Amino acid sequence: MVYGYARVSSTEQNLDRQILALREYVPEGNIVVDKASGKDTEREGYRALKGRLGLREGDTLYVTSLDRLSRNKEDIKKELQWFKERKIRLKILDLPTSLVEVPEGQQWILEMIQNVLIEVLSSIAEQERLTIKKRQREGIEAAKKLGKHLGRPRLKVPDNFNEVICRGKKERSQQKKRWKY
Repeated sequence: MVYGYARVSSTEQNLDRQILALREYVPEGNIVVDKASGKDTEREGYRALKGRLGLREGDTLYVTSLDRLSRNKEDIKKELQWFKERKIRLKILDLPTSLVEVPEGQQWILEMIQNVLIEVLSSIAEQERLTIKKRQREGIEAAKKLGKHLGRPRLKVPDNFNEVICRGKKERSQQKKRWKY
């Protein structure tokens, strides 16, 4: 079987570009998608692809980019090992060497090239995630320095808030007295 996997980090982002690219290699019904962060591999669609949908020995999985699997270098290495142990071919569209077919007995050349490229690309993916987190933290700190409120909007309480609370407590106390036997 041939499968595709597409992922974006949030529900606001669009999967169209990835799905369009994957459809050149994979029937659309075999493309699994997630709208979840790449910080780890615990995503519903991806878990289903590896589990109940059942990638099996001899299957091929297409992804548009290595960072669609994860943005964590160690997770990427674990995933690649998982595919290798189960003899599942992983083809990464922006890593052309992963698309090449080699003669029987020459797979070691392809594997060697891919190992080097994957080491570099997984490092880049992880660094990109760290950079995003750093920029986000810097943005939050800058907003705080400017006195901007972050998070939920503050609740506006009426001017007579304390009076209303006291009246509510008094009414509740009277109700409890009426219900005692």
